[in-house]
Amino acid sequence: MTATALPELRRRPGQRALALLGGGPLFTAAVLVLLALVLVALCAPLLAPADPEALDLGASLVGSSADHLLGTDQSGRDILSRLLYGARTGLLGPLLVVGLSTLLGTLLGVLAGWRGGWADALLSRTMDLVFSFPGLLLAIMFVAVFGSGMTAPVIAMSVAYTPYVGRLVRGIARQEKARPYLESYLVQGWSGWTICLRHLLPNIAPTVFAQCAMNFGYALMDLAALSFLGFGVQPPAADWGAMINEGQSALQQGAMLPALAPSACIVLAVVAFGIVGEGLADRVARRER
Repeated sequence: MTATALPELRRRPGQRALALLGGGPLFTAAVLVLLALVLVALCAPLLAPADPEALDLGASLVGSSADHLLGTDQSGRDILSRLLYGARTGLLGPLLVVGLSTLLGTLLGVLAGWRGGWADALLSRTMDLVFSFPGLLLAIMFVAVFGSGMTAPVIAMSVAYTPYVGRLVRGIARQEKARPYLESYLVQGWSGWTICLRHLLPNIAPTVFAQCAMNFGYALMDLAALSFLGFGVQPPAADWGAMINEGQSALQQGAMLPALAPSACIVLAVVAFGIVGEGLADRVARRER
């Protein structure tokens, strides 16, 4: 065993996992931020110092204090509590969007790349059509038909994000199909779906996972924008995008935290997901060289 391998063995399991995923202090910090956000969302009822929807008009726009660490909004609601509960809707919506779009995009991409011919042409043109349609406009159309809330925007954004995954998977599937090892399985009599499930999908999974991390940040930002515009999560439910909308009037009265605090949470989450996604993508690119 060489001396250069000893530091690698002395790493803790968590450090070795981060090194395998991409490594680097910035990547590690982004992963820790995301883990903290998930922990906050799961433990919001335990961490929140007050009811996030409790009104107290007598305490409107109170500054930071022992009772309200981040102050209150114009309705007297505790900002910190609303941020903690807002992490739930802020992460759940993008999770559903990424999950649905990845499932549908992977299915369509594998089908188009593996089958080729008319199936590839039809699915590719369909994905190009959806890709050319603005996701936010599609979400607003869904809200106009099905009503505001989380369901309609999540479904619309899932449809809008499907081509991002579908086109990526299609390209990788076409490359993998041309490799000799897949042709050998076909010669042995394996069915196409068996080959895809047992060999093709595991090979494209790392690249898809990296794309999912970046899509998560974009979806979080888009859903927050819809809530800001009044098409997403509706008051009095705590949501970061809706909190920014509600905090606009407070800015005119010199209170910055009602709008600044949720804005900072969105920026932090989007940047962290972007760093993690880029780190995973770099790791996949280095592995394929």
